[in-house]
Amino acid sequence: MIDWTNQRVVVTGGSGFLGRHVVAGLEKRGTGNIFVPLREEYDLREQAAILDMLNDARPSMIIHLAASVGGIGANRSHPAEFFYDNLMMGAQLLHESWRANVAKFVAIGTVCAYPKYTPIPFHEEDLWNGYPEETNAPYGLAKKMLLVQSQAYRQEYGYNSIFLLPVNLYGPGDSFDLESSHVIPALIRKCLEAKERGDESITAWGDGSPTREFLYVEDAAEGIILAGEHYDESDPVNLGSGYEISIKDLLMTIARHTGFTGRIVWDTSKPNGQPRRALNTDRAYERFGFRATTDFDEGLRKTVEWYRRTLPHEEPAGTTTGA
Repeated sequence: MIDWTNQRVVVTGGSGFLGRHVVAGLEKRGTGNIFVPLREEYDLREQAAILDMLNDARPSMIIHLAASVGGIGANRSHPAEFFYDNLMMGAQLLHESWRANVAKFVAIGTVCAYPKYTPIPFHEEDLWNGYPEETNAPYGLAKKMLLVQSQAYRQEYGYNSIFLLPVNLYGPGDSFDLESSHVIPALIRKCLEAKERGDESITAWGDGSPTREFLYVEDAAEGIILAGEHYDESDPVNLGSGYEISIKDLLMTIARHTGFTGRIVWDTSKPNGQPRRALNTDRAYERFGFRATTDFDEGLRKTVEWYRRTLPHEEPAGTTTGA
């Protein structure tokens, strides 16, 4: 059991979508010192920057959330960038954290690490039973190497590093940039802008048949903090909600919440991505007591309402923001 008041915690990516919620959760627990390295000050792809950050922060725990991420389109356009950035950040940061005697390292993986055809629901034991879905394989494999490294360092050095696998996240504060956003914010923005323009239809990628599981961002943050507090084993752990929905049904639900009543045109020349995603979440509950609590429809409503409030300040489509 960790006494958070005595902890000095580095949250990489702490100014991002998930990171802000993790920081808020740590603050609620009275964490003594929280350090969020900004990319313009510490480029975590560079060893020298990592060493500077460790020297400045002197952490007792690192929660590594920073990543180069995006939806299917971004993954297809930048496979090398996503592979290199995520591999360099993760491998060097974990290694230097071990060398600096950081007591605990919490590594965040991705559901994209699972094989393209994985039995539903995904169990952690299935991770190595095939190659990931092609459109995001470089990203998924780069993040998966953190699991290999974490287990190797525990085996050889007894290092307390853990590896968590969150499913697709959503919620207030997500990126709604059409060039890089994930499916929920992209569809919310498409529906709202189409409604505002009076469009008769919107176009969505694929045929709508793939299924996805989504985890509300506040639930994900709570799961990560609980694991940081209680979990000390090599086994990877899924973080999910246990609720699976097709992309077609998801878009219909978003259309209802946004008030878009036009036609939906499915562009089958575009990829579907992985056919199904749904996680078995028993291990998270058994090892550190985590279960998601946010109803999906309610979480989606809150996300749409949040985005509506940001509309006057939203950047134009195609603008890419920093990490």
